[in-house]
Amino acid sequence: MNATMIGLDIAKTVFQIYGEDATGQPVLRKRLGRGSVEAFFAKLPAATVGIEACGGAHHWARRLQALGHTVRLVPAAYVRPFVKRNKTDAHDAAAICEAMQRPGMRFVPVKSIEQQAARSLETARELLVRQRTQLMNAMRGLAAEFGLVTAQGARGGAELRARIAAADPTLPVPLLAALRRLRRQWQALDAAIAALTARLEARAKADPVMRRLMQVPGIGPLAAHAIVAAIGSGRQFGSARDFAAWAGLTPREQQSANKRRRGHISRQGDAGLRRLLTLGASAVLRQLRRRPERASQWLHGILARRPVKVAVVAQAAKTARIVWAMLRSGEAYRIAAAT
Repeated sequence: MNATMIGLDIAKTVFQIYGEDATGQPVLRKRLGRGSVEAFFAKLPAATVGIEACGGAHHWARRLQALGHTVRLVPAAYVRPFVKRNKTDAHDAAAICEAMQRPGMRFVPVKSIEQQAARSLETARELLVRQRTQLMNAMRGLAAEFGLVTAQGARGGAELRARIAAADPTLPVPLLAALRRLRRQWQALDAAIAALTARLEARAKADPVMRRLMQVPGIGPLAAHAIVAAIGSGRQFGSARDFAAWAGLTPREQQSANKRRRGHISRQGDAGLRRLLTLGASAVLRQLRRRPERASQWLHGILARRPVKVAVVAQAAKTARIVWAMLRSGEAYRIAAAT
């Protein structure tokens, strides 16, 4: 009996397969090495293959689709409840097969090579930014041990690097040698970040969809690129709120009987995208603080009753909804009159 539904548990070298026929009976259990996976699926009749959305999942989804199979990527959190007893590769494959057949299951769209490559540029840039921050904090901490304290931020960092280059007498000679090495490494990271940023901005300005999103206040080239690379046309979301919830900008809810409680934002989804949306919203609020007559009545109301940080997140959620609507409709941004 041929397997029509297959759960595939992927890893670096060992892959576990579990398959069921049209009646739901197990007909396939197999353990394969990485090099044998494609050859094995090439011999199978077309089937629906479920894969847990993890590292390498999109690559294997594209390869299996090319062989004629239908692939469904299941979020890892939605697979976990179906794992029976001990967690093993065989149980994971069976859980994936069971989870993907649930009527209300949500799936992750398979990303194209171009979409994944664009995301990789952003991931590389974020890593370099974190490393640059770590270096600057290390330099500041080492200098502070000898009484050389500088302010946080770009201005304080520039001052500290200048004093290191000028061999500040406050710092011992052995420490200066180490700090100069860290300073050179910081400069190399800064140049690499600038190069990747320029590349991302050039891609955003060359893409018509990204250029259209950049019309929205608070959406710059980096945010526009991140949004399109992350969700494409946005058709995987049924509403603007679904996209805002996926980005982690909506509050958690707890409801039991007639009691309903709303907590902090969920912070689910892509942390980098959420950070860009909140930074853009913060910039919008700074501009409106200087020109309060341009702020809407909705924003004035939030600022009157809630802290500024809450207003920033609310503005970011609103921006996310606007962006999703523009992606789905294909329309340009329309400036709303302040009321």
